Amino acid sequence: MSVTVHDVMTVKVVAVREEADFKEIVTALRHFGVSACPVIDDGGRVLGVVSEADLLVKLTDPELPGGLIRLSWRLGEETKATAVTARRLMTAPAVCIGPQEYVSQAARLMRERQIKRLPVVDAGGRLIGIVSRCDVLSVFDRPDAGIAEEVAKIAAELVPDASDLDVSVTAGIVTMTGSVPRREDAMRLLGRVRHADGVVAVRDRLTYPAAADFATP
Repeated sequence: MSVTVHDVMTVKVVAVREEADFKEIVTALRHFGVSACPVIDDGGRVLGVVSEADLLVKLTDPELPGGLIRLSWRLGEETKATAVTARRLMTAPAVCIGPQEYVSQAARLMRERQIKRLPVVDAGGRLIGIVSRCDVLSVFDRPDAGIAEEVAKIAAELVPDASDLDVSVTAGIVTMTGSVPRREDAMRLLGRVRHADGVVAVRDRLTYPAAADFATP
């Protein structure tokens, strides 16, 4: 079993239109208790994400230069400090993910891009959900019995005589005991098990013949 983004995402998403003004955005974030939300166009396509950090720029706006310099600055490109709409305030482009991607990929994106949530979009870029760090971590709620069952299937697939193996799972920690024909079999098995959904750690208690045992005299 491999958990996908679709399995853990939230489908009721707080989003704002690109023309939403500053106060509308603040009200939405406060009312729904979220720290950021996607910005979408009229077709529901994700344009960016506006967060509390984007809005806080308004409170830290530095003093503007005076005279003609100030006027020129105001007539130039609008900054977040002077922006009043979601389109100007948002961080774009948004880092999005598809519903069929694995949760591990979502976690990797969040870590690499240092973000807390990912808008989930369909093939046309339309918003269909959102996945947060908490959603990703939900895979570790998987019951130990379910993990043990999957580990047994993996072992049966990779090891010639998996009946010699004993698998126990406690709080997501898998302990594997028994003998396997080769060291390579053990490494392949442990690698697959470590990446099974819900596995917190793997304790290796496997035995296998030393390479020297197969050496030609």
